[in-house]
Amino acid sequence: MTTAIVVGATGLIGEALVEQLANDNTITKIIAVTRRNVPFNSPKIVNKVIDFENLNQYSLVFKGDILFSCLGTTRKLAGSIQNQRRVDLDYQYQIAQLARSNDVKQYLLVSSSGANAQSSSAYLQMKGELENKVTQLDFESTSILRPSLLLGHRNHFRLGETIGSYILPLLCKLPGLRRYRPITGVQVAQKLVQVAKGPYSKHQVLSLDELFR
Repeated sequence: MTTAIVVGATGLIGEALVEQLANDNTITKIIAVTRRNVPFNSPKIVNKVIDFENLNQYSLVFKGDILFSCLGTTRKLAGSIQNQRRVDLDYQYQIAQLARSNDVKQYLLVSSSGANAQSSSAYLQMKGELENKVTQLDFESTSILRPSLLLGHRNHFRLGETIGSYILPLLCKLPGLRRYRPITGVQVAQKLVQVAKGPYSKHQVLSLDELFR
């Protein structure tokens, strides 16, 4: 029996991931962690509604075999870089700590192409900082996926991503730009499931090219 925990279960990648896990015979239970009640169609899915500001009160929610961390927001939705860091870095790291203390064996993180703790970009910097922090937690297996611009239907409009979804596929046909090509949330979710099934590595980082394989 394998229990998968999905944080960010209502996002572009998380939603696709929950659906794929529900159809996977190797997964017997899915804990979908959300801010609000969400109707799911599979009896395998247990929706856990939590207050992310008080994560320590929900320690046992993060008890299982595999943790998929797909949580994320934008500066616009968060209201500031500080608030975005709270979601994209602080929440995720605290959740990873709770999972590690509950002996979760496998940790998979959706990061970003270009993530680097030394980056001049606040977004890429927080992504890089999170990668460094969760790697030090010493899960039996840590896998970090670095997608680029994500394509797919979202519940809220993102102007920059909408424009990019039209322009980048064309630009990325030019020499040297292929490594920045966009990827769909479904494709990333498929890769998460594939990686979760092994072969297992103590620590691996999958670049954009590797996500298409």
